[in-house]
Order: sequence, then C-alpha cells, then structure tokens
Amino acid sequence: MSRIILFNKPYGVICQFTPEHDHATLKDYIDTPGVYAAGRLDTDSEGLLILTDDGRLQHRITDPRHKLAKTYWVQVEGVPSEAALEHLRRGVDLGDFRTQPAQARLIAEPPGLWPRTPAVRFRRNIPTSWLELVIREGKNRQVRRMTAKAGYPTLRLIRYRVGDWTLDDLPPGQWREEIISNDCQPPVKAGR
Repeated sequence: MSRIILFNKPYGVICQFTPEHDHATLKDYIDTPGVYAAGRLDTDSEGLLILTDDGRLQHRITDPRHKLAKTYWVQVEGVPSEAALEHLRRGVDLGDFRTQPAQARLIAEPPGLWPRTPAVRFRRNIPTSWLELVIREGKNRQVRRMTAKAGYPTLRLIRYRVGDWTLDDLPPGQWREEIISNDCQPPVKAGR
C-alpha cells in the first residue's frame, strides 16, 4: 500500500518544502514527513497536486510514457473559435517542441469555483471564457503556452484531475490522504 496526499494548491504557493523568499511553500500547508510531489504546478497555477511516499508511484504519475491524463480548467481572454479549439486538439507547435494532441472544449465556469487571491485582472472590453483541456504530458508552462499560441492567453489555470484523482470536495489550501494498492488502481479513501 502507498500513501498519497491530494492537495488543492492555492495561487502563489511554490511546489517545494524548502522556504524561498516571500512565497508560501508546501511546508506551510502539509506537515507530513516522507512525501514528495509527483509533478509540479507553477506558482501562478492552482489546483491538484499529488504527493506520495512511493517513488515508483511518483514516477508512474509523472512519466509521460504512462500517458496519465491531466485535466485543466483554463480561463482565457476572449472566446475561442472552433478553429482555435481544433488547433489545440491537433497539437501545437511551440517552437521548442510540438505538443501531443489534446482534448479541448468550451465549458461554463466550473460550479463552486473559489475566488482567486489575488483576483484575476480583466480588461473591460475583452470577454473571458473557460476551457477544459486534457493533456497527457506536462512540460514547463505547456497549457499557458498552448492557449497563447492559439491566440487566447490564459488568465487563470486550475488543474482539476490527474488520472482518477480529482479536486472534488477539496477546498483550496486543504489536503486529504488516500491509500492505494501498489498496482496503482483507483484510490481507496483513508479516514482524513
């Protein structure tokens, strides 16, 4: 059995336990020794971060060869056309690499979404919209670069799902521990 921690990382938190300048870190939220992040989220991104005490599981979650789907809710500037969505679906040439094909669709603002602190800055004359983007890789600032390349800059980025794990019932800054079998089957909830 392996321990995992599902953490809803707030905006501005660095995905490390070591203190760094004026930013909050994982240590400010999670006081559990022996767990390490399975992947990262940029400081200006929010949402699901998985930590585990199992190195093999950590590798399975992060290695693109295992093609674990990651679902993002992305608030963008403007309202993407079907052609822009198809551009994201086919894969985007970002110059230094071409992304794998993604799933992309317009969605309504996710229900129960918490306010971001600090709030997103909007421009009065430019509407915003929400996308659900599913990718199976996770290179540095990939989602932000993809939407920008399609002509719709990201204003807010929330990772909602990694594989079978989601943010459901997990407020920002909170975490829960789950126990899973070593064959990486869906999680069995522990009592926290």
